[in-house]
Amino acid sequence: MYELGDAVQAAPVDPGTNVLISGPPMAGKEAIAYRILAHGLENGEGVVIVSTTDSADKTVESLADIVGDIDDLPVGVVDCVTQQQGADTQNTRTVKYASSPVDMTGIGIQLSELLEDFYERRGLQSNRVLLQSISTLLMYSDLQTVFRFLHVFTGRIASVGGLGLYTIDPTTHDDQEMNTLKQLFDGVIAVEGAHGDQQIQVSGL
Repeated sequence: MYELGDAVQAAPVDPGTNVLISGPPMAGKEAIAYRILAHGLENGEGVVIVSTTDSADKTVESLADIVGDIDDLPVGVVDCVTQQQGADTQNTRTVKYASSPVDMTGIGIQLSELLEDFYERRGLQSNRVLLQSISTLLMYSDLQTVFRFLHVFTGRIASVGGLGLYTIDPTTHDDQEMNTLKQLFDGVIAVEGAHGDQQIQVSGL
């Protein structure tokens, strides 16, 4: 079972659960996602962040703001930003690079490499994966392409007994897009209001 910690009032969830975290800009959905990840690290679980919005360095900094020193913790990042900006990159054990948010095949391969390392070499049976964010994917690709990618992605999380977290900004998508995407997830954490004055509604968990 995966405990979500104090970020949301929800019961522990089963391995293989995929959760959509929905909220407008500045509502603090990313902070909630990172606090759920941090709770996993406190419990000795692994964490992988697939970032389509920030570089690996900035992503790690955001997590360190909550956790503190994470140098020796099992944290991996799939960076979908840095290569697109033209910077030279080289994969390491904990940081993998995809060419851009369009490179969904590359994202999937790099995620699999990190999870394989966590499971087989580090012996971590429980791992939390954050995809930040679906809205960025939809800026670059159509709904059908993103849906197919997420179908495979969520299936991968389910097959390895992980906990999948996915952020989305509902204000940039119509109701039909949101309803289509929600089919892929076991539950939704909806965040409204401004960070510090949040209203959080949990459904399906």
